[in-house]
Amino acid sequence: MPSFASLLPVGLTLHGLGFILAVTLVAGLARGFSGFGGALIFMPLASILISPQLASATLLIADGFTALTLIPNAVRTAPRRDPLLLALGALFGAPLGTLALVHVPAIELRWAISMTVLTLLALLASDFRYRGQSKAPLSVAVGMVSGFFSGAAQLGGPPVVAYLIGRDMPGRAVRASIILFFAMSSCISAASYGLNGLLTMQSLLLAIIIAPVFSLGLFLGSRLFGVASERLFRRVCFGLIAAAAIGGLPLFENLFR
Repeated sequence: MPSFASLLPVGLTLHGLGFILAVTLVAGLARGFSGFGGALIFMPLASILISPQLASATLLIADGFTALTLIPNAVRTAPRRDPLLLALGALFGAPLGTLALVHVPAIELRWAISMTVLTLLALLASDFRYRGQSKAPLSVAVGMVSGFFSGAAQLGGPPVVAYLIGRDMPGRAVRASIILFFAMSSCISAASYGLNGLLTMQSLLLAIIIAPVFSLGLFLGSRLFGVASERLFRRVCFGLIAAAAIGGLPLFENLFR
């Protein structure tokens, strides 16, 4: 019978797995606490010890499983038009992002992930919001950008959040629209990953290992949200995301090995 360590990706030690589980817990806390930020924390740091391709596929599987319980209520609550138009854009963007994930060298992709996270963090921290009316071409374009970021590194959240959050509709409807779009976008990314050979047994095994920890983080983060002020939780999440992006730069990789 193979040992547990032999099931881990090549080069990943039990010590390294412990680091990834700690990162997963923090990522889950951030997402449960603020509704975003999980991938922005997980991807830069996990990519230090495993390839960005494996990290992205693992997070896609784990996040897909943990988000299943959110979908039924989102289907009942969300307006259909925006999520469908955004998903239409993701149909074009996700395959392009997946090609970047497959063909860009790992070191360059890690630089790109960290710099992209910092750029998206600046977008969120700037409090930029789209205040105009929904337009089909714009919705499709935003979905394409989000799909590209999702395909490349599971970082598709900020463009869609910034687009929808400022709209003149109830907060519950906005949240449901985001959840519904991400459910469809994840399916598109999964199909694209499958066609490009990224959904491997290693990614499935690693996703099974981290999924319970990610779920725990989501639960604890959602509970913490109820006792913290909006200003505090935004500052905490932004700080964690910035630290993850900077810590994930190849310059600092020896600190975590």
